Amino acid sequence: MASEIPNLVATARAGIGKGAARQGRRDNQVPGIVYGGGVDPLAVNIPFNELTKRLKQGRFLSTLFNLKVEGHDDVRVICRDVQRDVVKSLPIHFDLMRLHQTTRVKLFIPVRFDGENASPGLKRGGVLTVVRPEVELWVIAGDIPDSVTVDVSELDINDVITISQVSLPDGTRPTVSRDFVIANISAPSGLRSEEEAEAEEVAADEVPSTAAAQPDAPAEDD
Repeated sequence: MASEIPNLVATARAGIGKGAARQGRRDNQVPGIVYGGGVDPLAVNIPFNELTKRLKQGRFLSTLFNLKVEGHDDVRVICRDVQRDVVKSLPIHFDLMRLHQTTRVKLFIPVRFDGENASPGLKRGGVLTVVRPEVELWVIAGDIPDSVTVDVSELDINDVITISQVSLPDGTRPTVSRDFVIANISAPSGLRSEEEAEAEEVAADEVPSTAAAQPDAPAEDD
């Protein structure tokens, strides 16, 4: 399971409706609602600067948070919507959904690489090129993996590894059906130069000479 779930600190909002929401915005807060989980919705506020920072970090809508509200039990939530001002594009409201242990959600999970010391391609000077340092997966809220492990111990130069070759934890699967690339081992620049030079030499040898390519001239009549 994931060892660290980031905290999202909010305060319970006194009152509901547009009036209370406007007052919160005047106090430099962004109003929101927490719903689901079989309990009543809870109106909350998050400081504008804190929410803006989270949004700038990216993937706010696909990150699992531990919501902390004074006077309430901590609960795991995921953001389902952030409403923005149509002119300034600043956040003006958000929706958080409480999660059960068995709820299936989409999250970005970091990728960890094993077997680099044994990889034939890396031993020959190849370079491990990471295409996706994290992958978006459907996971179970109560059993979120710390990371996805990719074994590169048998990869040689020019080999690639795709998501279908990765052993995913039970209960998880990619959010897309296509078999996308996770990483590859590319040739070092020196080896690439040698291969390119050899390819050019082979190509040159295969090109027929101009003389050989010319048809025989017709014989002149006497």
